[in-house]
Amino acid sequence: MPQADSLNPLRRMLVKLLGSAAVAGPSLLLAACGSETNNSSNATTSNDANSSDTSDSGSDVNSENTSGWATGGTAAMVVDFPETSLFATTAACSVALTQALTEGPCYFQTEVLDDISAEKGGLPMQLCLQVIDSDCNPVSGLEVEVWHCDSDGIYSGDTSDSADANRFSVGFCTDNDSAALASKWFRGTQVTDSDGRVNFKTCFPGWYSSRTIHVHFRIRNNNLDELISQFCFNDSLTADICNNHPEYASRGTQDTTLASGRDTVYGSHYEDFLFNTVQNSDGSLLAWKTIQMS
Repeated sequence: MPQADSLNPLRRMLVKLLGSAAVAGPSLLLAACGSETNNSSNATTSNDANSSDTSDSGSDVNSENTSGWATGGTAAMVVDFPETSLFATTAACSVALTQALTEGPCYFQTEVLDDISAEKGGLPMQLCLQVIDSDCNPVSGLEVEVWHCDSDGIYSGDTSDSADANRFSVGFCTDNDSAALASKWFRGTQVTDSDGRVNFKTCFPGWYSSRTIHVHFRIRNNNLDELISQFCFNDSLTADICNNHPEYASRGTQDTTLASGRDTVYGSHYEDFLFNTVQNSDGSLLAWKTIQMS
């Protein structure tokens, strides 16, 4: 797998050109509900105070040994998904209106899965999303699709069964890696339940040059796009994992932190897109976010 300083020039050029391209579509509302603050500009960061990762430290590297993180992919994850009270949607809601973000060049449609790892290794992660309406009521029956790269910053690229792969940039996304070209790792769809919720078993993504670590998502209603965007993780968490987890440490800290303001999609406006995170008792990572649609 390529290291950060050996990514081919085409990848670096494309990410700069494609990262800033806006998606033509509706806006989304990212909700700050329940225990989160009523100040929408600080909603995400305030919730991070209850997480294992409590500050945005920019490019600072956490030098402590994080032996508590699980290894070996989703097979190492034994805890149950948390209760829906995690999202606390019955409480008063305040929202921050935010534009949808670019789909990017690495999307292709895949199947319905709960474990999207395809047995690929990495830090096991529970990814929980809840969709609510403008009155904070959960919305059921929506298709929520997610996709992200592996621990080496490579996207899977087996589009043979995809009905929507015409925009997929093979060379940029897979770096023409043979394993990636034959795989569909870290891609999948779930349908929101009566709580407006979907749960995915996956692994913490890696990074590639000029982007902070992120997870893409798409919401469809009867196969029609409602929202396309992406969420990210705060810098102190990514530095911790990238420097101390044995399946990420060989590559070290990502070259584009949120605090630097150089991410080609978020720039310096990333606060509303931060996941809430906590380390589970089995050493896996729990990442969750509420999405409020107008």
